[in-house]
Amino acid sequence: MSQLSSAREEFETVLQPLTSVPLERELPLGQRLWQQGWIRKSLILILLAVLWEVVARIQNNDLLLPSFLQTASALYGGLLSGELLGKVWISLVVLLKGYLIGIVLAFALTTLAVSTQFGRDLLSTLTSMFNPLPAIALLPLALLWFGLGQNSLIFVLVHSVLWALALNTYAGFLGVSETLRMAGRNYGLKGMRFVLFILIPAALPSILAGLKIGWAFAWRTLIAAELVFGATSGKGGLGWYIFQNRNELYTDKVFAGLAVVILIGLLVENLVFDSLERVTVKRWGMQR
Repeated sequence: MSQLSSAREEFETVLQPLTSVPLERELPLGQRLWQQGWIRKSLILILLAVLWEVVARIQNNDLLLPSFLQTASALYGGLLSGELLGKVWISLVVLLKGYLIGIVLAFALTTLAVSTQFGRDLLSTLTSMFNPLPAIALLPLALLWFGLGQNSLIFVLVHSVLWALALNTYAGFLGVSETLRMAGRNYGLKGMRFVLFILIPAALPSILAGLKIGWAFAWRTLIAAELVFGATSGKGGLGWYIFQNRNELYTDKVFAGLAVVILIGLLVENLVFDSLERVTVKRWGMQR
């Protein structure tokens, strides 16, 4: 037996506007400051410097571990005299030459790899052979081929940049969606124009990651190579500065040279690559 149900009466509730509650709430000063990345990173560096000073004072042996203040004084003296700046300039000039050559060769290899089957086999074979090989292990061979000079350093730098960048770039190219590929073909893009206008913009996050990895590999390879055989053509770079002061037992200058290596790495990472990511992949919504 069915039961008849009465229709529910309709009613309306008028809600008062929330004029008393502000739509925007100002964050406390401490929280606003903590959201700044450079403040957080600066605080980490200050804590490390304080820890370094405490450990050095406990150690109480300037030859083994100079204090942070002693290292800062040696760093200031080296910058004031221009000696450190000259060494940094020599190292950076060599680094940029090897880095740029490595970038050009990496893009040539990956462009060939996405265009032909032979290029894919070539890239796969070469990366399997040479990517596990440390760049510094090729230094004796480079000295035989190119002699004691910048060319030997550039050779090992190209090796350290080439394979990491090629692998990341090729992986980024493979990750490009088929929709973008078809859109490029519909516009008649082929060969190099297809790579430049479709593949590179779409794979830019992977390419930037490869550039960062290649930079880190090249920077540490250069310092290690300069430590091994020192000056080139009578002019030593930052690694030679560290090696020379180690022989003369100026440990504070050794730490000052290491601090410059670290500072340059931080500056390149936070100013160059972060700025490049901010105006490209983050602005385009490809990366958070």
